[in-house]
This record gives sequence, structure tokens and C-alpha cells, in this order.
Amino acid sequence: MTTRRHDVLGIGNAIVDILARADDDFLVAQNVHKGAMQLVDEARAEALYAAMGPAIVMSGGSAANTIAGLASLGGSGAFIGKVKTDDLGRQFAHDIRAIGIHFPTAPAADGPATARSMILVTPDGERTMNTYLGACQNLTPDDIDRDTVESSGIVYLEGYLWDPPAAKEAFIKAADIAHAAGNRVAITLSDSFCVDRYRDEFLDLMRRGKLDIVFANEHELRSLYQTADFDTAAAALRQEEVLGVVTRSERGSLVVTRGETLAVPAHPVTQIVDSTGAGDLFASGFLFGLARGLDHRTCARHGALAAAEIIQQMGPRPQRSLKALAEESGLPV
Repeated sequence: MTTRRHDVLGIGNAIVDILARADDDFLVAQNVHKGAMQLVDEARAEALYAAMGPAIVMSGGSAANTIAGLASLGGSGAFIGKVKTDDLGRQFAHDIRAIGIHFPTAPAADGPATARSMILVTPDGERTMNTYLGACQNLTPDDIDRDTVESSGIVYLEGYLWDPPAAKEAFIKAADIAHAAGNRVAITLSDSFCVDRYRDEFLDLMRRGKLDIVFANEHELRSLYQTADFDTAAAALRQEEVLGVVTRSERGSLVVTRGETLAVPAHPVTQIVDSTGAGDLFASGFLFGLARGLDHRTCARHGALAAAEIIQQMGPRPQRSLKALAEESGLPV
């Protein structure tokens, strides 16, 4: 039996975030849709970067942010994602390894540049993302390190990476290796537009037993079951053979199984600075709790704490120790 060295392995887009504050007039002038995530090509990414104000550059990517949050709580994490051997790729690799995360993926020597996301944060804390996916779209089954998958108690898949066919094959390979090793597989649905594109495939993954845990926000859940009514969508999720975790912003979260539905309140927030990474960090806390064998309510409380902390700072990687914050809040770590 393989020794479990990692609590959670994240597989997703390896992206470097470039964050800047902007007002609504700037968004209009740049023809970007407030609060949305738009995919852009490399030329558009360069043009936006040139037009942006002073920026903070830090490693990001949804699943990578989740694993960074897990590490901040004191968990053991690993990450698989593709970068290129360029400056941003080296920065991503350095940043993730510097916080103690195992990162076995070999960088690409040629092809598209390392992915980057231009994130414009308006005074209300809303973030608008313009993302060039570049190298991270070229993840293949060969990048799935069997030993890392087998030694990770939970494998966490990022829905955003379901677009490229080779990455899809990589996901399935990782899920099969994980299940053969007796480990659990989770997915985050990532975005309601992502669900719109792959609804049938996501439902098929759930119903074929490829997934054990599904993370979604309420918009993604309604999209998954094609209903405007949240309660109808939650009832449909309850019929699936998965652990469902649904975030609802200031209304907290729902943890849904066939046996029970738990409503867990949000953690108090003083001021929203930047909503980037709220869902990613909720998953950090919840997965940390699962890895520690905590009950679902306590897992959700860990998630709420991590999400609340991240939206009160700029950027999606914790700047304070989440472990220390959890201890202050009386949560088990």
C-alpha cells in the first residue's frame, strides 16, 4: 500500500496573476465585462497589461490557490500543472515550491508562453479577469505522476481545465489511479459557463463513480441542473452519489449528501477588498478538514474562515497563516 504523503493533490491551470486596481470607467474603456472571466490571446494580454495601473504579480490558478490555502492551514499538498521555461513559469514554480508544495510537473521547453490572468479589481472588491491560458492548456496524461497521485489522500480536479482534450484524458487517468489506490477524487465546477459547455460530461463523471466530492457555487449548481430555482438544484444534487459542497457567498454554504443537508453560515467579514479566490480558499479549508477526518460542519467552517480571510486582502494566496487564524477561532488543526 502506498504511503499517503500528501493530503490533497490539485490538478489545474498553472497561471500567474497580475492584479491591479481599476475603476468602472477603465473597464468600459477596455471593453471588458465587469465580474466575468474572459479568455484573451497573448497580444490582447500584453495590451491590457500595458494599459493597467501599478500591478501585483503573484502565482495563481484555481486549484493551485486551493493547495496554497491547504498548506497555510498546515496541510500537505501537491500540484500538477503546466508552465513554460520562461520568467513567469519560473516564478510560478518557485512560488509554489517555496510554500512547501510538491510540484513534479516538467515545464514545456517550447510552445505557448506561461499562462497569465490580468485581474482588475474595482473599488467594490469585484474582480474582472482576462486570462491568457497559454502553456497550461497543454497538460497531457504524461504529466500525471503516478506516485504523486497514489500518495495523495484526495485528488482535486479543476473544472476550468476540462476544455483541452488531452487535459481531460489526464484528469480521467488521475481519477482512475486515485481510485485504484483507495483515494478520493473531487472536482470544482469552476464557472457556470464551464458547466454550460460540459454539463453532460460532468454529470456523467458523477454518475459513473469517477467523482466522490463536487464543489460548486449556487450559479454553477443551477447551471448543472438547468434550473433557476436553487432549492430544485440542491434537491437534484442530493440524489447523486457524491458529497456536494455548495458555496453561497454571504449566505454561507450547504453540504449535501443523500443522508443530510447541512447549512453552515459564512464567517464574519469586516471589508471586502478583493473577491478573487474566495471559492478556491473555501475548498482549501473544506479539503483540509476532510483530510483530518473532521465532520462536514467543521470542514465547512474551515472553508468559511479561509474564504473570509482571502476576500479581505488583495490576491488569492493567503498572506497570513490560516492555521493561526483557525486556532484563534477555536477550529481544530
